[in-house]
Amino acid sequence: MHEPTAYEITTPHPWTQPPATANRPVILPAEIPPGVDWVTLPNGVRTLAYTHTAPPPQIPVTPAQPIPAWAKTTALLAPTVGGGIAAAGIGLSYAAPGLIAMSHALWSAAALVVAAVIAVPVLIRTARRTVGSSGTGTGGTTHITQNITATGLFGRAGGTINNR
Repeated sequence: MHEPTAYEITTPHPWTQPPATANRPVILPAEIPPGVDWVTLPNGVRTLAYTHTAPPPQIPVTPAQPIPAWAKTTALLAPTVGGGIAAAGIGLSYAAPGLIAMSHALWSAAALVVAAVIAVPVLIRTARRTVGSSGTGTGGTTHITQNITATGLFGRAGGTINNR
């Protein structure tokens, strides 16, 4: 991957630095710029040199995806639906006394219908008994006898009715 180099990269240590002489300036490690490091050449001389570092790997950037239409529609409908529910709740709170009164009225109407369903047949039966006992005739119940005869599966039926 990388070619072998003819020099060795080392880090500066106080015990491996060459002795400072009056002719050579001393560079502190904090003064060394990035990308520069101490290297030892093949002949043993230590010097500062530019070093190549591998660039950091590039992370591929995916382009931004467009927002789907259904998501936009849903995002626009959410506050509308929420506002409608809130308005309905407020309307019901104002209408509650009227709804309670209407509920009582409906229960009263239902009770009236049930009473009518029960009372009307009783009144009719009582009225028939009164008319039957005070009118002409036997005052008893009427008996009807019906005789029906038919011949064959699809034959015409005939019969007689006797009132007594």
